[in-house]
Amino acid sequence: MRLIALLLALSTSAATAQEVVPVPYGDLETLAPHLVNFDRLPAKRYPGYNFDHGVAFPGGYLGEAFRGQSVEAERIDDGGPHDVLHGAPAAPLAIRPGSPGQVVSLSQHEGFGSMALYPLGALGQPDPLARGEGAMAVLLHQDACAVGLRIHTEFTNALGLKTRHRGLVTLTLYARDGTLLARVPQVLPDGITEHALFDPAARIAGMTVENRDPGGIALDDLRFGCPALTG
Repeated sequence: MRLIALLLALSTSAATAQEVVPVPYGDLETLAPHLVNFDRLPAKRYPGYNFDHGVAFPGGYLGEAFRGQSVEAERIDDGGPHDVLHGAPAAPLAIRPGSPGQVVSLSQHEGFGSMALYPLGALGQPDPLARGEGAMAVLLHQDACAVGLRIHTEFTNALGLKTRHRGLVTLTLYARDGTLLARVPQVLPDGITEHALFDPAARIAGMTVENRDPGGIALDDLRFGCPALTG
């Protein structure tokens, strides 16, 4: 009954324009039952494990960007340059190859208390200023109703202070043919935040994550899928 009520409420709120809407991350346990964490490999501190060809997981694949997009390095502060994605993905949606040391890495994360994923910037692994400065693209094998993840942001200035830290993170969703479904920029506080998006038309085939956070970001607990129908 709770599932039916939740789906009715979400579909009613977005049905007019078939819009993608934000939902509580906790609702993804029902809306997006597939969970990907990054603890399948033995825990390893930074620099951890480097993946030049991306990471395959049950139900999908992740890398730096989609085929048809270009990646530009943009310096926003005194740290490492951040990846900026340009252009629309080509159809059908597919992960494009990245440069060695500039795709993603996995290592133990104190904030999450587990292994986490770091998108790598242009300086490349193992440069500390590359960790978390990159972009990430997620390709799903089947179209999904909802996606979400947890993001950690943190920045300590030259005085050892975290005051006035705010990190811009943008989530962008695409359909299988590369059509833009939603672009959601968010200014995040210090620490771990949870993010979830729901599409009543179940068109989500891919997602990109870009950031302008001075300290870079770490990602964990990716969720995706559609509710399991019962009865």
